[in-house]
Amino acid sequence: MKKTLFFFLVLALFIPTAFAFAKGKFDYIVIKGPGITGDVNVSNPVLTQDYFTFADFSKGGVTEPAEPGAGFQVVRMVAEGSKGVPYDQLHYYPYTGYVYYDGIVNGYSEDGGKWYIANPAIKEPFLSALSEDTRLTWIPFAVLVILLSGFFIAYRTKPKQKK
Repeated sequence: MKKTLFFFLVLALFIPTAFAFAKGKFDYIVIKGPGITGDVNVSNPVLTQDYFTFADFSKGGVTEPAEPGAGFQVVRMVAEGSKGVPYDQLHYYPYTGYVYYDGIVNGYSEDGGKWYIANPAIKEPFLSALSEDTRLTWIPFAVLVILLSGFFIAYRTKPKQKK
């Protein structure tokens, strides 16, 4: 009787967690890769709404590509309080259309450690999110250059004072 009660208690604790991640609704993703300094956090719903956003893991893996090209590390995050907790990790190769799924962070997945065909519909939103972050990174630098140029021009064109 005690074993059965314990089993149902464990099952009751596990089922809500499993259903919460079955849909794969993540709060944001963290992207690292070529041309990116630091991390890029993206909360675009197109990239975070579905577990199968980057690839349909249920269709099975493919053979490892000879040259997958430039790829980006994507860590899908779930917010717990004021900090993010990584759920799983993958490597997305948008230019050749592949995904390498590393798997669940601190866990196990049958889909982990395999190559998959990337979802072609995700390429444009993914690359536009990266370009938006690049624009936002350069705006403060551009403003600084414009201000310094204005000060330099104002200094050079001021009237000369006679002694």
